[in-house]
Amino acid sequence: MSARALLVSFRRWPVAKPRAWQKMLSGRRLDLLDPTPVDVEIEDIAHGLSFVARWNGQTLGDFAYSVAEHSLLVERLYARLNPKAPAKWRLAALLHDAPEYVIGDMISPVKAAVGPDYDELDKRLAAAVHLRFGLPATIPVTVKKQIKKADKISAWMEATQIAGFSEPEANRFFGKPDPATIDGLHIHLRPPTETRAAYTARHEELLTEMG
Repeated sequence: MSARALLVSFRRWPVAKPRAWQKMLSGRRLDLLDPTPVDVEIEDIAHGLSFVARWNGQTLGDFAYSVAEHSLLVERLYARLNPKAPAKWRLAALLHDAPEYVIGDMISPVKAAVGPDYDELDKRLAAAVHLRFGLPATIPVTVKKQIKKADKISAWMEATQIAGFSEPEANRFFGKPDPATIDGLHIHLRPPTETRAAYTARHEELLTEMG
């Protein structure tokens, strides 16, 4: 067979479709391109986020600062900023980074480099997570802004306490928080299994409060 004939024959071979799903420890198979609420389990989210490191792992301490730990702090900060917020929006704050149990935590510069495809994937996964736990697929803009505010305060705390930023540097990137908002709050570094349990417990508490 000539090289040309071989090339033509090769082009006719069926191309395997890339795998776009992930098998979870719960046994669920989550399709990243078409995620559905029935394939979302809090145990998978809590486990995954507890082993995903913030700041690409470039933090002080004997344990990585996980996305699950960050999410617990963001929920507390959101509640301080919005003391009358119903449990469903506090749950939304806890779950604000839930898609990262599948896609990992990308630092902002990497997200910018990847472009809109990352945002679309994040939105699809977030919608499935929200619907699974009784939230609207899309969170109201006013609530999202307050969660983002809590997120930036958490980032400031992390930056100054464990990520090596000076306060002026953190102020420039994340904004200087009101001291009253962060009073008594500290960054926790603990084994992933402890964070996983705390995340799951807080999720259950908020679901119970939602009724």
